[in-house]
Amino acid sequence: MSLPTRRFEKLLIANRGEIVLRVARTARNMGLQTIAVYADADRLSPHVQACDLAVGIGGERPADSYLRMDKLLQAAKDSGAQAIHPGYGFLSENADFAQAVQDAGLVWVGPPPAAMRAMGDKAQARRHMQDAGVPVLPGTREASTDMNALAEQAKALGFPLMVKASAGGGGRGMRLVMQASELEAALQSATQEALAAFGDGRLLLERALLQPRHVEVQLLADAHGHVIHVGERDCTVQRRHQKLIEEAPSPVVNPTLRRQMGDAAVRVAQAVGYVGAGTVEFLLDTTPGQPQAFYFMEMNTRLQVEHPVTEALVQEDLVAWQLRVAMGEHLSLQQDEVLHRFEHGGHAIEARLCAEDTTQQHMPQTGTLWHWQAPEGLRCDAALRSGLPVSPFYDSMLGKLIAHASTRDEAIASLADGLDRTVCLGLVTNQHFLAQVLRSDVFSSGQFDTTVLHTQLQLLSQASVQTDLHAIAAWMVACVPRTPTMTPPHPWWNWRSSRHMAMQIPLRVNDQLQHWQVQQNNEAWRVSQEASSWAIEQAQLNLANDEPTASWPHKTWAKGHVQLTLNQQPQSIHFAWHGSELWLQRHGQSCMVTDARLQAAVASQTTLGNEVQAPMHGRVVRLQVQAGESVKAGQLLLVMEAMKMEHHLQAPRDGTVSEVTVREGMQVAKGKVLVRLLSIE
Repeated sequence: MSLPTRRFEKLLIANRGEIVLRVARTARNMGLQTIAVYADADRLSPHVQACDLAVGIGGERPADSYLRMDKLLQAAKDSGAQAIHPGYGFLSENADFAQAVQDAGLVWVGPPPAAMRAMGDKAQARRHMQDAGVPVLPGTREASTDMNALAEQAKALGFPLMVKASAGGGGRGMRLVMQASELEAALQSATQEALAAFGDGRLLLERALLQPRHVEVQLLADAHGHVIHVGERDCTVQRRHQKLIEEAPSPVVNPTLRRQMGDAAVRVAQAVGYVGAGTVEFLLDTTPGQPQAFYFMEMNTRLQVEHPVTEALVQEDLVAWQLRVAMGEHLSLQQDEVLHRFEHGGHAIEARLCAEDTTQQHMPQTGTLWHWQAPEGLRCDAALRSGLPVSPFYDSMLGKLIAHASTRDEAIASLADGLDRTVCLGLVTNQHFLAQVLRSDVFSSGQFDTTVLHTQLQLLSQASVQTDLHAIAAWMVACVPRTPTMTPPHPWWNWRSSRHMAMQIPLRVNDQLQHWQVQQNNEAWRVSQEASSWAIEQAQLNLANDEPTASWPHKTWAKGHVQLTLNQQPQSIHFAWHGSELWLQRHGQSCMVTDARLQAAVASQTTLGNEVQAPMHGRVVRLQVQAGESVKAGQLLLVMEAMKMEHHLQAPRDGTVSEVTVREGMQVAKGKVLVRLLSIE
């Protein structure tokens, strides 16, 4: 029986960042008014200005803002909103929030709360899948917090196995356990992470596939019983069980397998009375010599981060369908038609640009984005602008780049080129690493599994910046005229002087002090370090002026690009300059140098190994040691949380803890001393 149509005109988007911009864009095209909410940490975020109205909800951490149902509902009431779109993450898969929205007389742009509960609990979801005839891996039927019971179940299942947070998603609360000796630590760690991320520490166990593909199927369903699948996406390239690169179609899924997985996904939706957009995730066993087999992993009862690749192939706006279905409209798309479009729509690939250091196990990074410029010719979903602070309170993803072409090879080339042309300076990102992955032989082949970043591609993250980029940095420090704010009298500046000059320039690069000499001879320069030298000619500086100073009353940076010849080779270098820090980028590869003349002296190396410092801005969630305790090298000292991920800090050597300078729950800045050690006599 058809449900009554309920139209709405004012939509509150209960989220932050790029997904708010994405939903708002479609909502405006449909004639809807949009309302944003923002935490204190996001008061300068572009999503605040992207909507017709913005309501502050206070706090900085998610627990004090975007995870507060009462604040979001009050914002909806105060703004006159008639519907709420949850985006992804935060409360998007919280059935209690969906129910509260409906109880408040508002339209929930998402599936029914009952369907969310059925799929939100992984143990319950497994039971539903078994009942629907969808393949699942052996595992526990009930989630639990009882460590002894979980240990007994693990023995019965055997190893390797996967520990999973029952209420989790996004790779949080997941641990691979290869043998029994690893189980206790994995259970404790997963519990703590699950509690911090979801407020629910229940765990379940599942037999692990060691080298699977991660393939998911997009679903659309209306309130009148019509359900279709919209093809698959391959999300196999991951770190920490979190996706980095997604593509459609999957290079290992043929039409027969596509229909089998699609039919299984539709049965999943029908089994729980699903409505709206959702995704069923499968593990695909591609063991050589064995028939391809797929197993249900979980269902995401929301819009996925990677939905743009599906939109590119089928030429449909999935957010628009979410809104139409929420208004009670019939889903007019037919299965055969959509599948035909998918299979003849070329190839699409998405890369997630993240604030993380790939040379340090993808450690999250915070700071200020001093220079941002999206590439032309690609879809870019991001809520970024120059001068925007990147806080430690939220996910490390900055945005997404999406390429669409006739073939997979063309899409790969287009996306890699787009990453090269993206300007992102002010903090360390995975930009260059992503381009390297796309250009690698193993990715081009399409024959890889979820371990690819930890095996074949791990060396890519260790690529060093070419020394000639440091030479250009030394020249800029020596020769570019600067005021305290780096504001020039006009946007173009030619360095032409009759003066001959020679300067000694100390630069700090990766905590190492480098000594450079820069000598000017008319309109050319010679930059030298030890036995190496570079000739710089035809230099021209373009200082960008696209950010009004009034928007940033404390603006103390400059950005732009430099055109020059280096040893007779043309160069185009983007830069951002803030205080003593100079960021440079060329072809997607960036570096940061510090003018050591303006920087305070770095602490003596005599303390090396005696202090454990915070590797990023974040929160101390667990202390494992106390003053006076003896520790061994590699022993866990404490756990920090930043950008929704846990990070375990270990003792650098044997010793005795002389001081613990922090407490659990404390927010700390990068570089803060957390634990001090004394040598064991």
